[in-house]
Amino acid sequence: MRIVILDGYTANPGDLSWESFAKLGELTVYDRTTPGAIVERAGQADVVLTNKAPLDARTIGALGSLRYIGVLATGYNVVDIDAAKRRGIPVCNVPEYSTPNVAQAVFALLLELTNRTGHHAETVRAGRWSKSIDWCYWDFPLTELAGRTLGIIGYGRIGSAVARIGQAFGMRVLAFRRSGMPEGEAATGAGLNQIFAESDILTLHCPLTPETRHLINPERLGQMKRGAILINTARGPLIDEAALAASLNGGHLGGAGLDVLSTEPPASDNPLLAAKNCLITPHIAWATREARARLLSAAADNIQFWMQGAPRNVVG
Repeated sequence: MRIVILDGYTANPGDLSWESFAKLGELTVYDRTTPGAIVERAGQADVVLTNKAPLDARTIGALGSLRYIGVLATGYNVVDIDAAKRRGIPVCNVPEYSTPNVAQAVFALLLELTNRTGHHAETVRAGRWSKSIDWCYWDFPLTELAGRTLGIIGYGRIGSAVARIGQAFGMRVLAFRRSGMPEGEAATGAGLNQIFAESDILTLHCPLTPETRHLINPERLGQMKRGAILINTARGPLIDEAALAASLNGGHLGGAGLDVLSTEPPASDNPLLAAKNCLITPHIAWATREARARLLSAAADNIQFWMQGAPRNVVG
């Protein structure tokens, strides 16, 4: 069995092993693959794994030996699921590997916005404290999280992990879940209007669907408290980026912490790159070594389950 990994570098830039895949068949790993090179590289493959390399209907149709598609991620929008289904090809993702890391990243962004630790540490390194006439200083308001309202939109594994951390900080936690909140959760169920109106910090953990695209738009931003903070570690297109930049630059929103953007890498003229009080990290909330190790292990296990006739984590 021939296994081709089209874009393995982000999942494993060299600090992990591909051995679990090599045990399953003849393995070829490419760091990156452009769309035009996919058919040439994977034309004889039985199993193809992708992270961001797109497998559209035309490409799937051209891969005559293809029997299985694995996604080295949770999101699977890079694969034409219907085209794969017509060929009888299962598409399997990895849904649970990054939960603690993304929840941690939410608070890394939030704490930087409320404490400005990185900024103040840089001013000390630059010699400013040594030259200060006072024994301490700060450049931004320092915000206590205890007693603040944390609003969560999307209450799956990550949303519930974020709620538990928020509760540990002493925050009031509200959450919107389409199917309703189960009993005994760290968050209290609320409607979208209440969450937008009452949240001091709003964090997004919902999937990208036609209904949630530009969930954060001028109208919703106008519903939010003046000075509120928005966090997005989910999907970039959940946000109307021009509207968010306008809200930040106009002083309505107090800050934004983003790990995802609508186009990645972003165009140099993306308005959020220069927006006030906007922290952007390059889609790394998922990328700890521990999480990537779980990702590779689960992706290899997915192939093994398929080989045994019992595929798991099948999407679509």
